[in-house]
Amino acid sequence: MKVEINALEFDRMAREVFAPVYPVLAEQIINRMGISEGCCLDIGCGGGYLGLALARISELETILFDESQDMLNLAQDYIGQSRLESRVKTLLGDVHEIPLANESVNLVVSRGSMFFWENRVRAYQEIYRVLAVGGAAMIGGGFGNVELLREIEAKMLEKDSEWKEKRQQRIGKGKVEVYREELKKAGISSFEILQSEAGLWIVTRKTA
Repeated sequence: MKVEINALEFDRMAREVFAPVYPVLAEQIINRMGISEGCCLDIGCGGGYLGLALARISELETILFDESQDMLNLAQDYIGQSRLESRVKTLLGDVHEIPLANESVNLVVSRGSMFFWENRVRAYQEIYRVLAVGGAAMIGGGFGNVELLREIEAKMLEKDSEWKEKRQQRIGKGKVEVYREELKKAGISSFEILQSEAGLWIVTRKTA
């Protein structure tokens, strides 16, 4: 069952609470993946904050991908404000059937959306399908560092007293084995699950 999201409310939260995370994550992703050019796909992009942060510090041709046209309309505005129209575009679609060719993407990123995918096994398969040989994917729910997590936690607990418990349900230690089994079911053997106090990431690389 798809979760209906109020685009304006979701975007307000991204701007007012999570905004400091995206530049930090973008730098961490570039440093870890070693990919700074080619095609980047930001899945479940929302307003496009992570994809835009990556585009600002690299030569990546970035696609902001979401199933909500309302979100993509907001993302398009932010592309214009960032003056990145030449390298960043939006794409409407579903992660379970990504409308891109096989092996056409060098870097796939997604922060926070995987917890809402209806069928993560199918989504992992699609992500692996569109990855080019030598490409990599980094998906999950990271906060950059513990200091940023604490700042966000304080703000979010004011809005939702159960936020900390919800976070643990998604990226807590008990989820690692769940995600590992899903990746195996998807037929993906080359992956690692990175977990720390600052979040959880699934890193997949596609080799020849």
